[in-house]
Amino acid sequence: MTTLTEIKTIGIIGGGQLGQMMAISAIYMGHKVIALDPDATCPAASVAELIVAKYDDTAAIADLARRCDVLTYEFENVSADALAPYADKLPQGLDLLRLSQNRIFEKDFLTKAGVRVAPYQVVSTPTELDDLDLSKKYVLKTATGGYDGHGQVVIKSVEDLEKGRELATTADCVCEEFVDFLKEVSVIISGNGTDFSVFPVCENLHKNNILDKTIMPARISKYLAEEARDMALTIAQSLKLSGTLCVEMFVTQHDILVNELAPRPHNSGHATIESCDFSQFDLHIRGILAEELPKVTLLSPAVMLQVLGQDLGAARHFAKENPSAHLHLYGKIEAKENRKMGHVTLLTDDCNVIGHL
Repeated sequence: MTTLTEIKTIGIIGGGQLGQMMAISAIYMGHKVIALDPDATCPAASVAELIVAKYDDTAAIADLARRCDVLTYEFENVSADALAPYADKLPQGLDLLRLSQNRIFEKDFLTKAGVRVAPYQVVSTPTELDDLDLSKKYVLKTATGGYDGHGQVVIKSVEDLEKGRELATTADCVCEEFVDFLKEVSVIISGNGTDFSVFPVCENLHKNNILDKTIMPARISKYLAEEARDMALTIAQSLKLSGTLCVEMFVTQHDILVNELAPRPHNSGHATIESCDFSQFDLHIRGILAEELPKVTLLSPAVMLQVLGQDLGAARHFAKENPSAHLHLYGKIEAKENRKMGHVTLLTDDCNVIGHL
């Protein structure tokens, strides 16, 4: 284990808002940060040294690795092959990165780890969809590359099946039985390779397949919350997790199913910055440096709203009218529609105090 007095240089592949907040935590701990991102005006550029290059630029990654003691990434769509020569500097490991980039690998890992997932089948050709029982509903997802609802088709009719066949001609897919869930939740967990700290379960509400609102702690029973935390811990132990991981789950009438993994801090964990004694970013940095991890304490229930490009004016107005609200703006230059520009967190026992911006 390292001590808090050892100063490290941390390289972050990706300079978006997650990279920015990782860097802020690392800098507060006294470390130096270098980020790599193709956008010279990315959020991390305001707080860290920046190498401007594409995520798969092998020469730039080699330079980053040479200058840094430890490497990490802020999102999973980075090149595992480009990072492979520097695996000894990547505590999160290449296996976790590769399985999180491919839903087929991910489902296989989760099943072998012994956690529950929705019934699914791997679809490599369109004809493998011919025998679907259309009395049930399905979600067909590309094995790689999908996000925020992209690369997905919901199948509940013959017409939908044709759309599914079209998608299956373009890529290998996973076809899952549709889960009639009551809530979507996530568990943020951090590890240092051997020990793990689990954050309170988050309840997530989406709008147009984009995270809109997170309530911490989730409005679920104590039993289901413990079940969710136990499943996240099982996954982290199986991975020998270093850094922060988000486990996204569905809550059904009597059970919890794991949906997918995000091998880094997650938007649904932003409230931890104010609501917990340590944030998901703090423990990500401590975890990848193999430092001792504290057990997380919830200081206050919280509600977090994502601020998209079209919400900036409303977010600023809300913060002005509610001085106790915490407005985080990421410093992105262009406010595009549905682009994540920031978030607002309010410490409150009333989860309905914020509806929508």
